[in-house]
Amino acid sequence: MNRSASILLCTAVAALVALGLVMLTSTGAWVKSAATPYAFVIDQSKYAVIGLIGAVIASRLDPIWLRRGWPWALGLVCVLLVLCFVPGVARPELGANRWIYFPGIGRFQPSELAKVVALIAMAGWFARWQTEVHTFWRGFILPGMLIGLPTGLIAIETDVGSALALSVAAGALFFCVGTRLLYLVPTALTGMIGASWYIWSDPVRRTRIEAWLDLEAHQQGKGQQQWRALLAFGNGGPDGVGLGNGSEKFGTLTYAYSDFIFPVVGEELGLAFTLGTVLCYVFIAVCGCSIAIRASNLFDRCLALGMTCVLAVPAIVNIAVTTAALPNDGLPLPFVSHGGTSLMICLGAVGLLCGIHRRSYVMHESAEPVVGAKVYAVKL
Repeated sequence: MNRSASILLCTAVAALVALGLVMLTSTGAWVKSAATPYAFVIDQSKYAVIGLIGAVIASRLDPIWLRRGWPWALGLVCVLLVLCFVPGVARPELGANRWIYFPGIGRFQPSELAKVVALIAMAGWFARWQTEVHTFWRGFILPGMLIGLPTGLIAIETDVGSALALSVAAGALFFCVGTRLLYLVPTALTGMIGASWYIWSDPVRRTRIEAWLDLEAHQQGKGQQQWRALLAFGNGGPDGVGLGNGSEKFGTLTYAYSDFIFPVVGEELGLAFTLGTVLCYVFIAVCGCSIAIRASNLFDRCLALGMTCVLAVPAIVNIAVTTAALPNDGLPLPFVSHGGTSLMICLGAVGLLCGIHRRSYVMHESAEPVVGAKVYAVKL
């Protein structure tokens, strides 16, 4: 696994990107807001090419640049997150301030970039103060402030799913570098209590929870997406109805091209492809953890673990939401859902993982001499 981790990782990612392009060809043609029937798949193909170029660059990037430049990068993404609230630059949609617009670049979602940069910042911090990870200030408070600023800005945008994914990744880093549980456990409990209070006090979030608890009773309201997703899985059955023959994408399953593309996979391609999709994410998680274990230094180890969480956690949440195991949220399915920012950032994270694997040393076992053993040789 250690030597073939990058190969298996890239194979799984390539399979998911290909699946996403195929499913966008099937679902994008029925989106009313699309300029042409194949506008979504054409855009996704362009972003895939750009992301592939970015992944190659990221895999060859000198890690010293990341270790020295993370304060500036973190400051930049925080400015981009603030711009999500600036009139004229921000592009609010459906009550969320997640996007900004720049002429010549188009619409961009800073929270996707912020997740990667924030984890690079944490890796740089722990690499700089690796002898003090057990202390209260440099091992917990100060790195917590580093990750808390972008996480808070993302949460204020009402992008709770991305904030949750970043918090889980940060918690994994804290735990793995050796931060004391005396600091982590009370913080995690306080965070869960605060999140519960926020959900209960926000009518939108509270109604989503209520709808999730009884989808059949709310199938025409807040629970419509998850209810129609379950119907799509049931309609597809083990074998699927055939590519392009799904019925739920014709308006009844909203956002079938983005957040709820996984049920369309189940409806049209069947159980084999849904399980294959899950297996690809399992391969990504296992390969990422393997690369992190074999990393040659703490910075690469933390970075590999963070990038693995960036790819795996949103996939877990999206699949859980579309199968009604969790309440509805707005996280896309990495590599498959339509979204240029998400695709480019995820491919860049894969490039960073491949670069870490390339830099990792490989242990070669040498044969130890056996005491008292006779060695026979033939002179030629």
